[in-house]
Amino acid sequence: MLDDAPPVFYPDRYDEHGKWMDGWETRRRRGGGNDCCILQLGAKGIISGFDLNTRFFTGNHPPRAKIEGALTDTEPDDSTEWVELMGESDLAPDSPNLFQVTDDRPFNYVRLNIYPDGGVARFRVWGNLVWEWKRQDPQGHHELSAVINGGRLIGYNDAHYRAPWVILTPGRGTNIGDGWETRRRREPGNDWIVVALGAAGDVKRIEVDTTHFKGNYPNKCMLQAVPSMSSRMSKPSPIA
Repeated sequence: MLDDAPPVFYPDRYDEHGKWMDGWETRRRRGGGNDCCILQLGAKGIISGFDLNTRFFTGNHPPRAKIEGALTDTEPDDSTEWVELMGESDLAPDSPNLFQVTDDRPFNYVRLNIYPDGGVARFRVWGNLVWEWKRQDPQGHHELSAVINGGRLIGYNDAHYRAPWVILTPGRGTNIGDGWETRRRREPGNDWIVVALGAAGDVKRIEVDTTHFKGNYPNKCMLQAVPSMSSRMSKPSPIA
């Protein structure tokens, strides 16, 4: 249910458990209770909303769900204090289920509770990252543009094939669809993207990864930067 791709359905696909479904599906409960799943977020952040997508789960979707959050430096256990972020709410089958969160505290774990059982195709947690740079080595090398380090998109001129934020995610691209690709340009000019770094820093190395892009990779690129306000204020102004 954390897969980046949209859910799919194969009418004739089965496995040792029965009908194969693209998502998280639990067995039928006969003795009461409910099922739950604990997820570690990619980074600590302030959560703004959830999407519990039950696509293709019709008679086997969870009728209700509740979501809790926790902030802890260790894996959750029986002593973890959970905060309710979404009270027990009804879910519709075969569709997205969107919920807003108003809690402004940061969390790095969420617990999804479904009542009593059923299947969720995709689960999305939306929000804003909170990255504590003061806990990092100031002399170390950090990927300032990475999403998990607070990097984010400010703007771009074209996203014909996919939203370009994916180029800020960790790791290498898995295929040609895992990246930023613009439409073929038939007029003068160039395509561009603006990224806000997670923190100001002295840039030592830049990596532009065109893995899987063969005949459709950009021939050239140029990078420009704007100094942070703090660094500009720390330097004396030239005297005319």
